[in-house]
Amino acid sequence: MSHAEAPAPAFPGANVPTPPPERGPWLLAGTLALLGSGVLVAVLLLGGGGGSSAHASAPPPVPVIATTPSASPAAAASVLARAGAAPTDTSTRARRRRAARRRHAPAGTVAGPSGRRQQLDAARFVGQTQTHIPLGWMEGFYPIYGIAQRTFGVNWLLIASIHRQESAFSTAPDTYTGLNFAGCCGGPMQMNVTNRPVPTWRRVSGSFRYGRRPSSYDHRTARHPSIYDDFDSIMAGAHLLSAEGASYALDASGWVAAYDYYGHDTTGVAYADQVLARAIGWSQHGFCINCGIDTRLVEAVHAAYGAPVEAALVKARAASVR
Repeated sequence: MSHAEAPAPAFPGANVPTPPPERGPWLLAGTLALLGSGVLVAVLLLGGGGGSSAHASAPPPVPVIATTPSASPAAAASVLARAGAAPTDTSTRARRRRAARRRHAPAGTVAGPSGRRQQLDAARFVGQTQTHIPLGWMEGFYPIYGIAQRTFGVNWLLIASIHRQESAFSTAPDTYTGLNFAGCCGGPMQMNVTNRPVPTWRRVSGSFRYGRRPSSYDHRTARHPSIYDDFDSIMAGAHLLSAEGASYALDASGWVAAYDYYGHDTTGVAYADQVLARAIGWSQHGFCINCGIDTRLVEAVHAAYGAPVEAALVKARAASVR
């Protein structure tokens, strides 16, 4: 897609703004470039030589400090209603509504992985969350997280937690080339390019058009959209999370968005538990690039949200083999 083309249609229900105009920013950029050249010459003439990091920035402000969830009938009912995993209304009309919701729901980034793939994914998530990430590497992502949060109304900590889970903040070996071990997903946010009828990436690839691209960042591609461009990929991931119900709150809606992002299976439950627990921990104690996930938080998230959905999956599987 060129910059002149219209963005891909948004998912129904996603928090999507009007794409900003581009002619004005280009004119402004040209003016600033001329001014910047003059300033640079002046600095050099005056003997200034102090260098600074290309990404001298801090993490975006945290929009909310999330509370640790507690297991309760209300929490279970909330996550089950959002996930559509364990209906309590068995009427014909209710079953039809749930079936329609499943047909029109955004596809997960993995879209029904096999049991073997789930095992490999589980091991991959553990390995990638133990990768040490340099501070200088992360600074380039902070402006992108902030833009994605403001654009789509999704807590940047949830976006960053998905980014950590999927590609270890873009440090996984296959982040910027090819597809993953399953041959389905690629890029920093591991978007699916093979699921049908319309690949997930294709549905959200134009998401970069809704926010203003940072003037500079690492791994910027020459053409857009690109699944390997950090801005394009993170904006697409935020759009998808918004479409799946995520907001600033790190609660049942955030858990279901992460669950939908991976896919509806037991590995997806563990994935959502870890993603949300990490984001909640960051909101409570500060963004910590290389800190592990608090196991107590994972257990609390699982008890409140993961366990009810997992039980519904087991029950549905048992019913299907009768």
